[in-house]
Amino acid sequence: MSGQTRVFQSLSLLALVLALSPFAPCRDPSAHDISAHSPENGTPPVASATKNYVVRFLEYKRAEDHRSYIEEKIGSLSGWRWVERRNPAASFPTDFGLLAIEELYHTVVIMELERLQLVKDVIVDSSYTRTLFGDSSEKYVAFLESTKRSGKLFTSMSYEGEQIYTPFSNSTISWRKLMMDRSQVTSLFGAEKLWAKGFTGGKVKMAIFDTGIRADHPHFRSIKERTNWTNEDTLNDNLGHGTFVAGVIAGEDAECLGFAPDTEIYAFRVFTDSQVSYTSWFLDAFNYAIATNMDVLNLSIGGPDYLDLPFVEKVWELTANNIIMISAIGNDGPLYGTLNNPADQSDVIGVGGIDYENHIASFSSRGMSTWEIPHGYGRVKPDVVAYGRDIMGSKISTGCKSLSGTSVASPVVAGAVCLLVSVIPEKTRKRILNPASMKQALVEGAFKLPGPNMFEQGAGRLDLLKSYEILKNYRPRASIFPSILDYTDCPYSWPFCRQPLYAGAMPVVFNATILNGMGVVGYVGGPPTWQPSDEVGNLLSIRFSYSQVIWPWTGFFALHMQIKEEGAHFSGIIQGNVSVEVYSPSLDPGGQRQISSCVLHLKLKVVPTPPRSRRLLWDQFHNIKYPPGYIPRDSLDVRNDILDWHGDHLHTNFHIMFNMLSDAGYYVETLGSPLTCFDASKYGALLMVDLEDEYFPEEIEKLRDDVLRAGLGLVVFAEWYNVDSMVKMRFFDDNTRSWWTPVTGGANVPAINELLAPFGIAFGDKILNGDFSMNDEQSHYASGTDIVRFPASGYVHRFQFQDSSESGATQNVLQASGSTKVNYSILGLLEAAAGRVAVYGDSNCLDSSHMVTNCYWLLRKILDFTNRGVKDPVLFSDSARRDLPLREDDSKLPSRRTDVNFSAYSSVVSKELTCGRDARFEVWGTKGYRLQLMGRNRKLPGYPTLDLGADLKGTMGGSNFSQGEPERKVEENPLEAPTRTKLGRSVDFLSLINREELDGSMFIAGQWLGPFIVGVACLALFVSYWRMRQRRRKRRKAPAPARSTNAV
Repeated sequence: MSGQTRVFQSLSLLALVLALSPFAPCRDPSAHDISAHSPENGTPPVASATKNYVVRFLEYKRAEDHRSYIEEKIGSLSGWRWVERRNPAASFPTDFGLLAIEELYHTVVIMELERLQLVKDVIVDSSYTRTLFGDSSEKYVAFLESTKRSGKLFTSMSYEGEQIYTPFSNSTISWRKLMMDRSQVTSLFGAEKLWAKGFTGGKVKMAIFDTGIRADHPHFRSIKERTNWTNEDTLNDNLGHGTFVAGVIAGEDAECLGFAPDTEIYAFRVFTDSQVSYTSWFLDAFNYAIATNMDVLNLSIGGPDYLDLPFVEKVWELTANNIIMISAIGNDGPLYGTLNNPADQSDVIGVGGIDYENHIASFSSRGMSTWEIPHGYGRVKPDVVAYGRDIMGSKISTGCKSLSGTSVASPVVAGAVCLLVSVIPEKTRKRILNPASMKQALVEGAFKLPGPNMFEQGAGRLDLLKSYEILKNYRPRASIFPSILDYTDCPYSWPFCRQPLYAGAMPVVFNATILNGMGVVGYVGGPPTWQPSDEVGNLLSIRFSYSQVIWPWTGFFALHMQIKEEGAHFSGIIQGNVSVEVYSPSLDPGGQRQISSCVLHLKLKVVPTPPRSRRLLWDQFHNIKYPPGYIPRDSLDVRNDILDWHGDHLHTNFHIMFNMLSDAGYYVETLGSPLTCFDASKYGALLMVDLEDEYFPEEIEKLRDDVLRAGLGLVVFAEWYNVDSMVKMRFFDDNTRSWWTPVTGGANVPAINELLAPFGIAFGDKILNGDFSMNDEQSHYASGTDIVRFPASGYVHRFQFQDSSESGATQNVLQASGSTKVNYSILGLLEAAAGRVAVYGDSNCLDSSHMVTNCYWLLRKILDFTNRGVKDPVLFSDSARRDLPLREDDSKLPSRRTDVNFSAYSSVVSKELTCGRDARFEVWGTKGYRLQLMGRNRKLPGYPTLDLGADLKGTMGGSNFSQGEPERKVEENPLEAPTRTKLGRSVDFLSLINREELDGSMFIAGQWLGPFIVGVACLALFVSYWRMRQRRRKRRKAPAPARSTNAV
């Protein structure tokens, strides 16, 4: 073959290859030179010279050794001093120190401290403020400009007497007394049967973290030790809460018996008479509990901040040292998404409350956990529930009284746990009992109540005797909680039982917990397996995310479930088991590792894929909640809850709306990834409600095309956004000695306006309040915004409201000022090419957190329009039609804040666009539909593709933790990661040539135009080469002409 031919073939092959190559807070108690800030004066006090900081070290040493190390390294710097902590923990090694740092030097000093090799981090010493009793309404009075109460947020945990104040309804509920004598709570659980067997809590060390106890209290047999961790010079309980808790656990008075009267009580006084505590107090007290080998610890406190790292990580360390912690789940019910920390941690036994009729107490907080939102799905909490209303316990000095609350239910379970611990012989106790094995006994023995769902009752009501039977013959093992997901078991399996699976849907995520009773450290032995009970089970596709290192004692185990396309017409039940092997190192040196097989039973209901008009998609990705930032509440009329911390999820504070949509025949799916990660042709409408985040340019472009060309309906419920009002909401926190500034408004209106700009729609910066009537429906507009741009031929509804944006953002001030009402546009409906758009300026009428009146009727009519083109005569009246466009100048549109580092809270700003594990399997790890040919994205550290990491301590296969959570080492599971092509980042050649935004059809054509031209050229070259070869062959085969030879 000639060289020319070889070159030609090489060029042809190259052309062919090219053609085929097509994402808190506060200060130390000893520093009382900082004056108190009065909320009335609206300005902070003059800051003192110093603020106290917790300096955490990487290892335990004597406090004097840490001090010497710090003095050696930064002794030459001015403006700091070591704070001596004189408490019982001083005689033990510690992992932190307390430094008072002058404000003038704190930047330099902290920078130098964080550079030190043995220093883990430096965090301001946090103050904890707790309200113990609910009989005073004063604690719920809000500050005029949204100041929060001092200290880290903690909810009230118990209530005295029959009158219970419910902050969220601003009302007092009177509970009817039982028509019988109050029973002993111990007899309701059968404690006397264990007493009769000789089990009374003996040799069990019970740590009670509360307000202390008096040494000579007549109700207790064994008060072993009282320690004071506060700055007050007393060991006594002057409030009564610590004494009451101890009485429920170990009291022996005949009127208010405790569960385990022989339990050894160790009273840790961690709250002052003013109900204040500090991070440093808790850290020292926790360290002392570890050093003195406590068995059980009760903590009847809680709050929404699960990102307080020193506190959360010390709880992990405490349970890792085999201390069984029981904690109250919170008194923020009946709202969903209100779990309190640390009870929401998987290594802690979280306890909810019920009444004597086995109904979930109205005050008891509900799940799911919100650590994982918006990029994952929450875990089941509480773990168990116990009686928490009208429980009898000990008074401060003598006698008994009744209290209600989850801080009462918590010691009920703690007392039962002490009793159960005493069942195991002391010699083998530490080998068998641990936080995981005790939780296994409690949740497996619990009685499932017939009415509440899993996020209300967890495993169910405590059953002391069944748990006793489990522990009596217990052998260390691992298990999964919940151990069954049954779509036919309603209402317990809500929300799963409300909506069947079907082909083409977003993956349904179920986030279970691995309980490893074999050891504090465990590992998943191999890929989990799905074992269907029959052939139809093969229609189910499952992918898994799980903790590859299970520590301490627990880990997460998440299922991502899809029905395959061939099941689009299937209707029926799919059953089977998911199995996973867990192993732990041997407890004995040189011994074999312990292995346990865990099983999760699935019973799933499947229906044929619903029509597009019945399918809705909920945008969860663009939600931001507290923590880690000051995300303000949506309704500024609410005076007792300044933060937006309930998750804003379909199954938390929008759960009533979810049920309504389900009853109306809609199927609602959740998207925790960018808007490029769903196929718009499958959905009737996209629901965008109360969203705070920004949008990628690709999202804006795709949504425009989805509506105008693919016929997607778009429904937007916005919220207030006013920079001046946000500035007024800024407040000085006495405990952190810093300003708290709202990160955004109720919704991120400037970002929403950019999203709606292609449709000619924009919201304004008003904060509107008032009532209006439409279609004979009385509605309340609670701190909503107005519509300031809308195209002609659309329909816009206007009503009279008061604007509170210029008067402190509170309705009370507005009414006092005598402001008058004017007409504002709040509802708009538009036909936009192939799609339809509906916008409304307030989401509080859909949010069960602070709802005054609901607007579900309006949502149903809007969906009739966006999904099926049905025009309600009230919404589409002639009077609402606009002949001219509504348009305000750009200068009147709300603008973004420039003084906030929004990237610290955002999943968009400074992040890469990537589809996470709640998107369809085929786009995991890509940019999404239409964009997936651009190649895989490089994942930035900390980028939130999906967070299912239970308690922030697991390693996820192929995903990273969400922004704002503690950084943990994340390893990709090669068995689960999407396949990456070798051309990975090299195929994006069109975008490298032209970075301008393209029209949708041009974009798709542009992606294939280059390969198409190259392919045609390749084909032409090949045909030309083939013809040339054919002609040569013909010439070779032709007969040779005769040669003439003439003789001369």
